[in-house]
Amino acid sequence: MNILFVINNLYGGGAEKVLQTLVSNLCERNYNITLYSVIDEELDTKVYPSKLSYKSIFKNVPDHCHPLKAFYIKLLNKLKLLIFHHLSPQIFYKLFIGGNYDVEVAFIEGYSTKIVSGSINKKSIKLAWVHIDLSENPWSRIAYRSLAQEINIYKTFDRIVCVSESVRKGFLKRFEEFDSLTVKYNPIDSEEIITSSEQPANMKISNKPFLISIGRLEDQKGYDRLLEVIKRLKNNNISVHLKILGEGSKRKELEAFINDNQLEDHVELLGYVDNPYPYLKNAQLYVASSRTEGFSTVVSEALVLGKPVLATNCAGMNELLGASEFGLITENSTEGIFKGIQEILLNKALLERYVIQSEIRGKQFKLESSVLEIEKLWSHE
Repeated sequence: MNILFVINNLYGGGAEKVLQTLVSNLCERNYNITLYSVIDEELDTKVYPSKLSYKSIFKNVPDHCHPLKAFYIKLLNKLKLLIFHHLSPQIFYKLFIGGNYDVEVAFIEGYSTKIVSGSINKKSIKLAWVHIDLSENPWSRIAYRSLAQEINIYKTFDRIVCVSESVRKGFLKRFEEFDSLTVKYNPIDSEEIITSSEQPANMKISNKPFLISIGRLEDQKGYDRLLEVIKRLKNNNISVHLKILGEGSKRKELEAFINDNQLEDHVELLGYVDNPYPYLKNAQLYVASSRTEGFSTVVSEALVLGKPVLATNCAGMNELLGASEFGLITENSTEGIFKGIQEILLNKALLERYVIQSEIRGKQFKLESSVLEIEKLWSHE
């Protein structure tokens, strides 16, 4: 069976990590996988299987490229962008994707979804993944001329796959009633996470309580709020050390806040880290400060490693943590995060209880059953 996956980027976020796990397991099941990314990136065969076929749509200009070749690449990219925005998805698909597939998957909202909607393969099964509550964070609208166009694009798919019940409800709130919606939880490779966590990591160990958060440095993740909380904890003589793993457009703003408030001894921005799991394993607390989420991959991974979790109240958290049964869910605000971290750090019994509860919840993630559930989307079971 030939399966096409289209995603915006290969690395950096939860959806990309889930895709790495999913396509690796599908390749082991002898599916023929073709992976397109909207942005051209080098395929890392340590995280993606080497046997898949990788292609990209908008090309990068190589270093030391001949000026004429560089001009051609930039011109072609501009032409593609004009076609994407002004002509039909069918034309874009025919020109820049093509191929004969049995299943075609838009693995993230926005550009990828619009591209796959233009498929000219009449017999293929078309799936669109939704990883975030689009009523709270409708970022995907940048790919469309109007809300009506986005709705019509989603109507071309056989199934719309939401990663949590909260995401499904958010989808219906933003758009309208869809009979094709289904919920499939993200596959988590527990064995690989545990094995990777045992690898050595070149990290500084502080004598302060070690907090960690992992994600893109973007507004959605709420790191501006989290740094404000670290500042308030410092001012209240509650000493902590926070490591943030991830890269993004908000780095300079976050660095400026750290410098302006003398937080250099309390916060490290470590950028993108190939293997974050040793850091996660050694932390006392994982903090998810997000304004919006879908079904947090990193929270799932923290639970697999038995780490206590503090998370803001956004999509997917109740499904992961229950009503603060397996981790502490706080009000989705700076004040909520501050009170939650303060409570869990000052209450040793509470912290120890969440260590036990996270281990219980983490054992419930089964990769095999998750992948089998996803296979049902095209196996007509």
